[in-house]
Amino acid sequence: MDFEQIQLDVDDGVATITLNRPDKLNAFTARMMREVIAAFDQTDADDDVRAVIVTGAGRGFCAGADLSSGTDTFDYESRTDDDVTERIPSDGIERIRDGGGLATLRIFESKKPVIGAINGPAVGIGVTMTLPMDIRLASTTAKLGFVFARRGLVPEAASSWFLPRLVGVSQALEWTYTGRVFPAREALDGGLVRSLHEPDDLLPAANELAREIADNTSAVSVTATRALLWRMLGADHPMEAHKIDSRLIWQLGKGADVAEGVASFLEKRPADFPMKASSDMPEVYPWWEDRSFS
Repeated sequence: MDFEQIQLDVDDGVATITLNRPDKLNAFTARMMREVIAAFDQTDADDDVRAVIVTGAGRGFCAGADLSSGTDTFDYESRTDDDVTERIPSDGIERIRDGGGLATLRIFESKKPVIGAINGPAVGIGVTMTLPMDIRLASTTAKLGFVFARRGLVPEAASSWFLPRLVGVSQALEWTYTGRVFPAREALDGGLVRSLHEPDDLLPAANELAREIADNTSAVSVTATRALLWRMLGADHPMEAHKIDSRLIWQLGKGADVAEGVASFLEKRPADFPMKASSDMPEVYPWWEDRSFS
């Protein structure tokens, strides 16, 4: 699809998705939702992409939902087919899925590691969309806020699942109960972001981290590892992880990437991993769709 509200750039194995409505602080719209989903479809399909960075154009990351519809912004009964929801008829019942959740769940399903470079205000969907990203870096000037209670809403975009797992339930409850906007330093202290950077240093830091992944690791290994760590958050016993990682070790252990990884180590040279995430994933992947592993 043609992108109007985001940009997608790929440079030497690193894709950068830039939310691109700088005059609106990159406020989230239905169009932006669809474009973000399409961008992750593209990065997943491109074996040259080894890591994805998400950031915002201008001085904001994402100021939350576009409120230009006024008081009807969140009234789904008054919305058109061009809204940020998905309506699914099932057994005569209309099931609603919010647009923020559609975007965050697509990010969660990414086959490539995702790095959030939070360059400015990130509130509402602007912060909840970062939760399924694997690593978040922030500018020292960024401000974040789970402001839903101040708008009469509840946290959306599956954030009630993601946020407590990232920062603990007590911190998650404080931020969502108060709905206050807080500085980047508090996000760092609360464990929401990995590091703070001066504005001009943020994207270089994110790119350095992405390059560490792209230049030194097996694409198949990283894809499987990303799924393994995220999916095991819901396991009720370590045996569930043991069953899957044992199968992955067995299947990957006889593959070309492991042979190259060991050979490059013994020969003291950089590895050149031949396997591709699009075509060479181990047979057990995706294991969560196989009921025999439950």
